Amino acid sequence: MRNHTAITTFILLGLTDDPQLQVLIFILLLITYVLSAVGNLTILILTLVDSHLKTAMYYFLQNFSFLEISFTSACIPRFLYSIATGDRTISYNACACQLFFTDLFGIVEFFLLATMSYDRYVAICKPLHYTTIMNHVVCKRLISGCWIITLLIIFPPLTLGLGLEFCDSNIIDHFACDAKPILKISCSDTEFIEKMVLFFSAFILIVTLMFVVWSYASIIKTILRFPSAQQKKKAFSTCSSHIIVVSITYGSCIFIYIKPSAKDEMATNKGVSVLTTSISPMLNPFIYTLRNKQVKQAINDLAKKLLFSRH
Repeated sequence: MRNHTAITTFILLGLTDDPQLQVLIFILLLITYVLSAVGNLTILILTLVDSHLKTAMYYFLQNFSFLEISFTSACIPRFLYSIATGDRTISYNACACQLFFTDLFGIVEFFLLATMSYDRYVAICKPLHYTTIMNHVVCKRLISGCWIITLLIIFPPLTLGLGLEFCDSNIIDHFACDAKPILKISCSDTEFIEKMVLFFSAFILIVTLMFVVWSYASIIKTILRFPSAQQKKKAFSTCSSHIIVVSITYGSCIFIYIKPSAKDEMATNKGVSVLTTSISPMLNPFIYTLRNKQVKQAINDLAKKLLFSRH
């Protein structure tokens, strides 16, 4: 047995020690978090109350908005509290919970994006069978599948991670509890867990990306066969929002794996993490609403209902 005291709290270093920069980061993250919460909550409410938004596409969008709110809420409010109070400590249990929920919501998102791309494939490549193939039961099963696969993936590394020992350092070089910096400070042998995390990360990224690429390759092939330019434009416009969201999500994650150098690796990862946990969830509702006539119409209808109900 090693002679050490078990660590019960960690210290999150955050993004910077510069007080002026911290104020700027706090304001930026607070604005993006509020906009993200309001934007995604708006989409969530619209898809629940508007009868025109009851198709499979909007059911998936509803689930995606719920995930975005949950994902950003799992880490940003805790970081805002840390900047505001100067309290950088986080308990072992709180850290484990944060790691579990950010991983859970983040991974489900990847499988959901792949599912959404399949929905667009059916809508454009098999339009006459769309309502039959993408019925409510199938949609529910696909959503359940995203959650079940994710839980099966994160359960083994997380279980092993709970057995890690921390004896030399409790300083996590990140603004949230993330697997990489936690494994770095553990005094246990982390080689097996690191390999497992890398394998599962690569598996999730490659499998879902291949599915998205296959779906959109089939969609583009089908669209190019359309006789009129108007049909082509309409078909592309129904997919454009999803393509932008997919590009932001996968682009930022692939960027993490293209490491600049060992020294800059953690700084780069923290920067990309800010993009994925705050900027991206804020942009997604705007991307979907600005490029979607039905969602715009639903917002107008809801605004009219609220205004007239007051008079």
